[in-house]
Amino acid sequence: MIEDLLASLPIAVVVPAYQAERTIVAVLASIPRFVRRVVVVVDGCTDRTGALVDEAAAADVRIVRIDHDRNRGVGAAMRSGYARALADGAEIVAKMDSDGQMDPAFLAALLMPIALGRADYTKGNRFLRPREIRSMPLVRLIGNATLSFLAKLSTGYWHILDPTNGYTAISREALAAIDQPHLDDRYFFESSMLAELSLVRAVCADVAIPARYGDGGSHLSVTRSLFEFSAKHATSFARRIFLRYLVLDFSAVSLLLALSLPMAGFGVVFGLRSWVHSSVYGVPATAGTVMLAAFTTAAGFFGLVQAMVYDIMSVPQIPLTLPKLGVFAPTIPEQPGATLRVDY
Repeated sequence: MIEDLLASLPIAVVVPAYQAERTIVAVLASIPRFVRRVVVVVDGCTDRTGALVDEAAAADVRIVRIDHDRNRGVGAAMRSGYARALADGAEIVAKMDSDGQMDPAFLAALLMPIALGRADYTKGNRFLRPREIRSMPLVRLIGNATLSFLAKLSTGYWHILDPTNGYTAISREALAAIDQPHLDDRYFFESSMLAELSLVRAVCADVAIPARYGDGGSHLSVTRSLFEFSAKHATSFARRIFLRYLVLDFSAVSLLLALSLPMAGFGVVFGLRSWVHSSVYGVPATAGTVMLAAFTTAAGFFGLVQAMVYDIMSVPQIPLTLPKLGVFAPTIPEQPGATLRVDY
């Protein structure tokens, strides 16, 4: 069975927990037995979450607890959890939220592409099955489609959908390669992870996992995210283009951008200026003026489209992660009820 194969690997699950006293016990109890370490990050909780985690740890030697002195956000919690999981010898680290919205029955499917050396990072995708799409509210469907396009543009992973899905897994090699300080502290964490992975040319894969909302639905408002994430996606896009095509490499995309951006900018500005001048003074623009504005604008945008095509074709294909099944079998030390406090 798949679970038996995964049991031979040092796999850890990080659970970022904030005000999760209603769900944390069930979430921890549901984590499959093939997982060797469960790192719960109590992120500045003021309810009974920490006490319930201690009770669970007393009965399950896999569970360790990390405390943040105040709520730092899911991204900061995951960085602490990743550090502990790697220190304990984990080769693959998965993320499961504490709200019970991530079905542990799909954890094996999320881990296998990494274990087989086919991907460095996997994430859930609620849009790969038509019946799941039909069950979603129209507003959520449109919002997620918009966020997916923005994420494609900013990260370069044009085959990835559902970028805000927090059910993820990552290899030790990919975690070691990325620039973790650039990961967002809060809800943009998943998208910022994709952005950092793209810079190190890691292979990312979607896994079909249906949506499972708790009593309160999703914690992330899609409409609010569209406004909050747009600026962050723009920053991420600019950083990726600069580093990927000007610093780390120089390719056809670099040349197209260097030529097309000035050309399109000149065409638009020159055309608008000529149109305003013609309207104000009532003097028709000459054929040469119209042709110059039209040609430079069209040529510039054509070059940008070509650059996008090359960018789509350059999605990483060779994983950083070597196949792990049958290779790694170290044990993660068992520390019943261990607690590590991280103060910021």
